[in-house]
Amino acid sequence: MSFSTLGLLPQLLDAIEAQGYSDATPIQEKSIPIVLEGKDLMAAAQTGTGKTAGFTLPILQILSDGKRASSNHTRTLILTPTRELAAQILESVKTYGQNLPLSSTVVFGGVGIGPQMQKLRKGVDILVATPGRLLDLHSQNAVNFNELEILVLDEADRMLDMGFIHDIKRIIKLLPKKRQTLMFSATFSEDIRRLAKGLVHEPAEISVTPRNSTVEAIKHWICPVDKSSKTALLTHLINKGQWQQVLVFSRTKHGANRIATNLEKKNISATAIHGNKSQGARTRALADFKAGKVRVLVATDIAARGIDIDQLPHVINFDLPSVPEDYVHRIGRTGRAGRGGEAISLVSADEAKQLFDIERLIQKELERELIDDFVPNHDLPKSRELLPVRSKKPKKLNDQKPQGRNRNRNRSRNKNDSQGSAAKNSDGQRDEQKKPNKAKKRAFWNKKPSRKLKPIS
Repeated sequence: MSFSTLGLLPQLLDAIEAQGYSDATPIQEKSIPIVLEGKDLMAAAQTGTGKTAGFTLPILQILSDGKRASSNHTRTLILTPTRELAAQILESVKTYGQNLPLSSTVVFGGVGIGPQMQKLRKGVDILVATPGRLLDLHSQNAVNFNELEILVLDEADRMLDMGFIHDIKRIIKLLPKKRQTLMFSATFSEDIRRLAKGLVHEPAEISVTPRNSTVEAIKHWICPVDKSSKTALLTHLINKGQWQQVLVFSRTKHGANRIATNLEKKNISATAIHGNKSQGARTRALADFKAGKVRVLVATDIAARGIDIDQLPHVINFDLPSVPEDYVHRIGRTGRAGRGGEAISLVSADEAKQLFDIERLIQKELERELIDDFVPNHDLPKSRELLPVRSKKPKKLNDQKPQGRNRNRNRSRNKNDSQGSAAKNSDGQRDEQKKPNKAKKRAFWNKKPSRKLKPIS
């Protein structure tokens, strides 16, 4: 479907045409009319299908009609989990809104807060932010949300997991109840969906692909290998294929540093990007990788959100992710906008559980390929039957065990209720073993002599 049929302003259509686009992707085709109607939205689509433009374009059109934001206020708040993704979204906002008189800025940690406060002083129509820095700015009265009209949670699955949920709840309490809320993500687990329902009001739900599925244009397979041989195999694959641009995923920050260092020793230019790096170092690393100055970029899952490279050909999972949904995000860095790509996972025997969880999530048994000279000594177990994914039921409050002092109080109450234990036992409950009563300790001066003393004759 052409963008011209979606009811967008001529200024937006000109900006879209300038980027070389004419037809909307399925997620854009479905989401843009819903956002323009002012409805809340939960949208699931694979990484690289144009989700950012799916909310950026209609938001720009909505804001173009209203009053400009006043000092230290914003009309639209877009929350993202990483600095890189925040910067990428701001770039899209400026690109598509270049013909409209709207202001926008981005705020995130790792850089000085002073310049960000100065930009907010004039007020901005669109504010892209990471949760931590946004709360810092609000605590210093640098930003106010009384004029907020639209809230967007991008990469909503990551925004609502245990790493960000507390900050998100604090931010939600600061926002007006009357607002439009949009949630976009590549994956929506059942747990995340339950959390999301409390943030949106009668949302429209769209999913342009089966939930937690992978892009068909991506060829992804696994390579069984011993853990100690992973670095050597990675080096072999890069050199044999003469790969010039490879994104490698590590489960930990220290692991990312170690992989990059080992590749440099093999004369393969590499750099690492993760949360412990300064913002300047992260920006330089990403720029060098995009420009081809560095062949390999080693990243953690959080840092990789927002890495958007049009023609990234290769993704390597050096470690499988602990969260199976992250596998979908990882391999989605390649094969973007319908282009082909390859994703290879180096899997050792101790990662069998993570592999089975991933295969169960995507409902597909991943193809295995052994590489000569790297056949593992420890065999990787065969894949299990692909059972459907079951969501975890939330625990009932009555089932939760009391903690701390309350637990001790309950124990004392249970002792006092020992007379009713026989009735409870008839219902099939276990008998509690009664501990023998210990004699109370007497003070030294209250002790009675153990035997009578004989009178002195």
